[in-house]
Amino acid sequence: MANHHLFAHEVRPVYLEVKQTQTNEYHFKLKVPALGYYRLNISVVLPQMCDTARHFIREKTDNAFIDTWSVNCPQDLKGKQIVIRGLEGTLTDALVRIEMLDGNVQAALLTSGNPVLTIQKEPSVMDVVKSYFTLGVEHILLGIDHLLFVLGLLLITAGKWRILKTITAFTLAHSITLAMAALGVVNIPSAPVEAVISLSIVFVAYEALQTKRNDIAVQRPWLVAFIFGLLHGFGFAGALSATGLPQNSIAPALFFFNVGVEAGQLIFIVTVLLLMLVFKRILQRLPQTMHKIPAYVIGSLAMFWTIQRIVSFW
Repeated sequence: MANHHLFAHEVRPVYLEVKQTQTNEYHFKLKVPALGYYRLNISVVLPQMCDTARHFIREKTDNAFIDTWSVNCPQDLKGKQIVIRGLEGTLTDALVRIEMLDGNVQAALLTSGNPVLTIQKEPSVMDVVKSYFTLGVEHILLGIDHLLFVLGLLLITAGKWRILKTITAFTLAHSITLAMAALGVVNIPSAPVEAVISLSIVFVAYEALQTKRNDIAVQRPWLVAFIFGLLHGFGFAGALSATGLPQNSIAPALFFFNVGVEAGQLIFIVTVLLLMLVFKRILQRLPQTMHKIPAYVIGSLAMFWTIQRIVSFW
């Protein structure tokens, strides 16, 4: 068994899936972020009435530990509490998905300040809205590859109306493919999608370094944003597929996950534009070559991810 270690600055979320397989039987799957061979000291605390874990299996992937086990609980878990122990003192949240035999699905986001979930008899639509909106915001703000692509778009786009048009095109595009993938209309493997997403960042970084202003990326950045936005939508769908959609509230869950993504995206864009405004005079005094540093940094990171993701195919 791998050593346990607490990383206070870990921001990747924990994922807990609970499926009721029979009247008193529950199957658990816990995915905990890993740093090398170390595992966050995260555990699941169940009501005392439940038996000890059976058929426990732990597997190590590239960036996480995955535990699976089964538990017998003589009483219905509805109305009872589940605690994710170990979130205290970390930046890590825990996304919990609970699926009952009757088809009801409850999803909730637990934090270090509130690591307790009460299993509801009938999850309300507002609970679904809150959980999936928060998940969407966190996914975009913690998804550095998506943010770097947006930053690259800002680097090649001048003027507030062109920025608005470009970001709107990106939003429209990834909303289309997110919905299609989440509803099972289109199914594309995540590995090649992630590799092409990183390549899209390389592309916008390259365009930001060009001195010619007649390139299509500069003249029509909204077209570039729309085309690559379709790919980024499949990337967003990958995060949503790990959680799933509650069968009794598919439409609001999908809609508010997307709204959360947009809210997080707008937070990032406004923050970047405000910083550029605050430091406008300083930036104007810098040599022109210094203005290219952000594009080089973005492109280098994206190229590293591209190679890393292509190598992972094998």
